[in-house]
Amino acid sequence: MVPLGAHAREIAGLAKDHRLNLHVGLMDASQLAQLQIPVDVISMDIVGDRETALEVYGLDVTLDRYMAQLDALRQVAPVVPHITIGLHAGQIRGEYAAIDALKERPTDRLVFIVLIPTPGTRYAACDPPPLEEVADVLAYARCVLPECRIYLGCMRPHGRYRQQLDVLAVRAGVNAIVNPTRAGEQAVQAAGLSVIRGDECCALY
Repeated sequence: MVPLGAHAREIAGLAKDHRLNLHVGLMDASQLAQLQIPVDVISMDIVGDRETALEVYGLDVTLDRYMAQLDALRQVAPVVPHITIGLHAGQIRGEYAAIDALKERPTDRLVFIVLIPTPGTRYAACDPPPLEEVADVLAYARCVLPECRIYLGCMRPHGRYRQQLDVLAVRAGVNAIVNPTRAGEQAVQAAGLSVIRGDECCALY
């Protein structure tokens, strides 16, 4: 749960000049509604594997619980699910289950991000998930959610990995890439796709 209550007035004030994308975690939806924050969209992480949720976030939360939270938050504002590919030490565990669960609900937008092994964390020495496996997840989501706008979000490894991933993401059929590499832009051009550029968080598009 994200403790928004203590700052609800200040957050609401931001809505005068900004569109708001809130990351509220497992905050009770009724409590969020009572805060009366004029939120435009809620971003919510979905973890499809219980062991991963426990190891990474310290939360004993099942996929069913995440889906119930998603349904509840949708009564407050539009919700854009986020799935981190390779969240469990670079392994694919639960990503497909999360996609399948979303298939059972109206899902018009979905953001994928990719584990970045980060110094000072328990996964610092891990490798990011294999590129081919990431591409398989993206392609699966494209097939299972044909009407959904699928985004490759800003959190993904940099360098050559990022360049190659952007190309594979275009081939997998994503609708948008945040901060695309030159290789990604070239892949879009080669595919003859039209380009629309934006300068806000992808969840707001």
